[in-house]
Amino acid sequence: MAYQSINPFTGELARTFSNHTDAEVENALTQAHALYKSEWSQPENIGERQALLQRLAEIMTRHQEKIARIITLDMGKRIAESRNEIVNCIEIVQYYAKQAAELLKPAAYPSKLGKGWVEHHPIGIILAVEPWNFPIYQLIRVIAPAIAVGNPVVAKHASNVPQCAQLVEDLLHEAQAPAGTYTNLFVTPEQIETIIGDKRVQGVALTGSEGAGSIVAGQAGSKLKKSTMELGGNDVFVVTDDADVVAAAHTAVAGRLFNAGQVCIAAKRFIVHEKVAEQFTRIVQEDFAQVVMGDPLDEKTTLAPLSSRKSKETLQEQLDEAIAHGAKVLCGNQPAKDNFFTPTLITDISRDNPAYFEEFFGPVAQLYVVKNDEEAITLANDSNFGLGGTVFCKDIERAKNLASRIETGMVFINRFGDSVAELPFGGIKRSGFGRELSDLGIKEFVNHKLVVLAQD
Repeated sequence: MAYQSINPFTGELARTFSNHTDAEVENALTQAHALYKSEWSQPENIGERQALLQRLAEIMTRHQEKIARIITLDMGKRIAESRNEIVNCIEIVQYYAKQAAELLKPAAYPSKLGKGWVEHHPIGIILAVEPWNFPIYQLIRVIAPAIAVGNPVVAKHASNVPQCAQLVEDLLHEAQAPAGTYTNLFVTPEQIETIIGDKRVQGVALTGSEGAGSIVAGQAGSKLKKSTMELGGNDVFVVTDDADVVAAAHTAVAGRLFNAGQVCIAAKRFIVHEKVAEQFTRIVQEDFAQVVMGDPLDEKTTLAPLSSRKSKETLQEQLDEAIAHGAKVLCGNQPAKDNFFTPTLITDISRDNPAYFEEFFGPVAQLYVVKNDEEAITLANDSNFGLGGTVFCKDIERAKNLASRIETGMVFINRFGDSVAELPFGGIKRSGFGRELSDLGIKEFVNHKLVVLAQD
């Protein structure tokens, strides 16, 4: 597996990184395990770990523009989106720097057996396997809570964002993290399987495709290792007949085109009431036609290229197959240079069309027109995925009812879905299991240790 940074806009090879040897992997695990066994990881030293996170936040703040530029050069997103990613990362680190002690404090469990309480202890090394679409954020949302708990992390990042992978390790080194706190590994799938099987590794966190998740989850499960999986999504964007259609349409477009559509919680299936479908569709088509494709470092660019030629080819193959099975193109599907992909809206997608159940990882949206809320819910839940979703509706009680009935891990009302430190992130079905961020995320990889003091 070649770890190469190839600029998605220019196609230029910036840098190639050598894979880590088995000996280097063993050294990384040895250091991480030694740290776990040290005083540093103990619950009473959480203040030291929170101080490390605070230093990391300060360093990331100082280097914001440098980090944002590296993100854009590595995976191609617009520079404004890269800056937003770093702000989000800093907020996540600050959240755990400030809240970790409170989140991890012992919880009382009164019992007839005596005074009971649950303590939250670290369990050991966590392996993180992360994707390229948010190359710093995906790492930080695993690393920050792990450090707070006292779990060292070793990480295998996507092969096309090696500069970002190395940068995170460099930032932690600058923050004076103890050796073994976090180690970036350029390794092969075979080495990953070996790492999962190592007894010093006690947890696996993966964000990625359904295929990658099933392999890694299977490997972790076979070794009785705890894992969390944040996988794909085919999120709905429901618009009712009483919704603010203009706001809904503009939001749907932003939600579909953000990060060039390469987002697991992007708005992918527009489910729109028939009374407002015509107006909604017209606005979406107008917005799609107005995008400016160009250099992601140029502030005027509104749509960046896809991350690689392979990503573009895969997306076009999916779209071609959808059309071959009867889908109608309302706009888009026009030739675009290099790794750019014209924003496309398709409709008339029957249930036997492969597109009905697939995730399109790029600027392709699906439009479904429904007669009522029941049809909307039935369609929304007829999916193999269950990550996020959006409901646009002026009647808040009606919106809340719809949100409660949509089978996903997250639903947002009258706004597009997002990820912030204080809210749990994750899904159900083939979108994975477990949660990241918030109080739930920090407790995924801990020993919930029950202690009971006998009554006199």
